[in-house]
Amino acid sequence: MTIKIVTDSTADLPPQLAKELGITVVPVYLRFGEEVFRDVIDISQDEFYDRLMHGSVHPSTSAPAPQDFIDVYKELSKEADGILSIHVTSKLSGTYNSALRARESVENECCPIEIIDSQEVTMGLGLIVLAANKLAQAGKSLEYIANEVRQMTPRIHLLGFLDTLKYLALGGRIGKMQALLGSVLNIKPMITIKDGLLTPAGRARSRAKGINNLFNFVKNSPEIQDISVVYNTTLEEAQDLIDRMSKIYNDQKIKLARLGPALGVHTGPGMLIVALLGRK
Repeated sequence: MTIKIVTDSTADLPPQLAKELGITVVPVYLRFGEEVFRDVIDISQDEFYDRLMHGSVHPSTSAPAPQDFIDVYKELSKEADGILSIHVTSKLSGTYNSALRARESVENECCPIEIIDSQEVTMGLGLIVLAANKLAQAGKSLEYIANEVRQMTPRIHLLGFLDTLKYLALGGRIGKMQALLGSVLNIKPMITIKDGLLTPAGRARSRAKGINNLFNFVKNSPEIQDISVVYNTTLEEAQDLIDRMSKIYNDQKIKLARLGPALGVHTGPGMLIVALLGRK
């Protein structure tokens, strides 16, 4: 039995890893004024962050169109017995709804398709996708994998911190005065995801304290099945954090991923995130 796994680029799966595992990643769209790019395909992450920090136009993102999913589902159906399509939380993106509309359009032309709202972002979603793909490679049925994935969501735990509130203000998510105050006080807001929404999880008074919070988050989390560190512009810090965590978490390699434009537009540079998948 051949089950194909589909996700979107908000999962922040390292492109080479997704390619090696045969996971199909549908890109979200990135807009700088009148210029439109497909995430990772038409614009590199280095170029995106350079334009984000130094360009005159603040970017925005949008979900893949239903036609993007239609094309993927039709192509994969040529060699698949079923497709499991797992996507970013529907409370922050229209991607899940685009996938549902695509399935309605091709249900008589394709193999069975299951669409799942992960209620997660970045590698919170990515770890679910990787676990689902492992089950698919083991020959499990579409129904079995979909049920397992739905049970994984409560076992995903995510914690991160922002270096600046500037980009939340630019995107209209908070007021400019609040962002300015955070900058003056050197506050690094900690965030998590709860019920599909990004939620405050405290604050740190410096980058060092924020990174230490991430380390303690892992240290105090029992029964970890999989783990990822996500960075966007501070690779060396991410690698140092992985080195620290490796001393207490030895089961398997800690995955390093880079935060893409879908979340990076709002968080700005200097963000670090840890995503965990707990054991059953």
